[in-house]
Amino acid sequence: MIRTLLLCLLVIAGGSPAFAAHGETPLFASNDVIHVTIAGPIQSLARSRTTDAKPGTLTVAASGQALPVALAVRSTTRRQSDVCQFPPLKVQFTAPPPPNSLFAGQKSLKLVTHCRSSEAFQQYVLLEYATYRMLNVVSPASFRVRLASIDYVNDDGRPVTSRYGFFIEDLRDVAKRNGMQQADLPDLIPIASLEPKHAALYAMFQHMIANHDWSMRAGPKGKKCCHNAEMIAPARGVAAGVIPIPYDFDFSGLVDTPYATPPDALHISSVRQRQYRGYCSQNGEALAVAAQFRAERPQMLAVLASTPGLDPKTIQRATDFLAGFFNDISTDQSVQSKVLKTCL
Repeated sequence: MIRTLLLCLLVIAGGSPAFAAHGETPLFASNDVIHVTIAGPIQSLARSRTTDAKPGTLTVAASGQALPVALAVRSTTRRQSDVCQFPPLKVQFTAPPPPNSLFAGQKSLKLVTHCRSSEAFQQYVLLEYATYRMLNVVSPASFRVRLASIDYVNDDGRPVTSRYGFFIEDLRDVAKRNGMQQADLPDLIPIASLEPKHAALYAMFQHMIANHDWSMRAGPKGKKCCHNAEMIAPARGVAAGVIPIPYDFDFSGLVDTPYATPPDALHISSVRQRQYRGYCSQNGEALAVAAQFRAERPQMLAVLASTPGLDPKTIQRATDFLAGFFNDISTDQSVQSKVLKTCL
């Protein structure tokens, strides 16, 4: 019952007239797990970690439809061989998928993979997937994700492994769904350029999951804005009403991967330790967001409970971790005294 309600709230069935009207693509119009086979130089990519694209094929099990793709290693931390045995991938479609394809409308997608072969790492992947979906509950200005059971096959036909992974919606589709465009912004974004409620929601959500590996105003040293945040705006060249959209949650306390470490600048000892990093000028909006989170707590927890493959112990540990956050935001007074006290 809960899963059905969530699906009704969060998605519209693919292929319906509403699908086109809302700018949704078939891949992200459902939360059902898909089964795909990705064939190509898988072992070579895992060894070399090259960002050069290599030819491959993505086959959808339900239809048997084989789509030509180019596969490339992506990411920063997870691309390192001492962190992940199996790197994240970028899947580029070298020919437009046909209109009847599950991947119709897609050009290039990020694929979050299993990193390592142990069952524990499957749980990390599923927790990160659930984190994206919890964000979907509280804001449509968020990346949609699609969970996949993936068979990886080498280009010589030999099976490599079968694991869960998930595809992340393209930013252009996120912008389109929200009636906006990708933002074209300077390297450092003024606070005044950020849409206050969405910026407060961004910061509060990151606080909820205890993620500190981000900046919604600047990129890492030597790189353009922003760090683990994408930006959409009313128009491409408009530096006002900018909405930050978070991604990459593997360094969060909620997911709690073994390679995650807190930033040195925060002087905290664990990624499970929360420290609010929203802006003091947006505290009024943050109070409203906290009230929204309190109201939508059941829906967010239902996402965890209904995530395929999550172990009951993993669900309980994540639920217990989130309980600390919800205790801190139980009243407006508590939000002010326990969360907003560290605003920037």
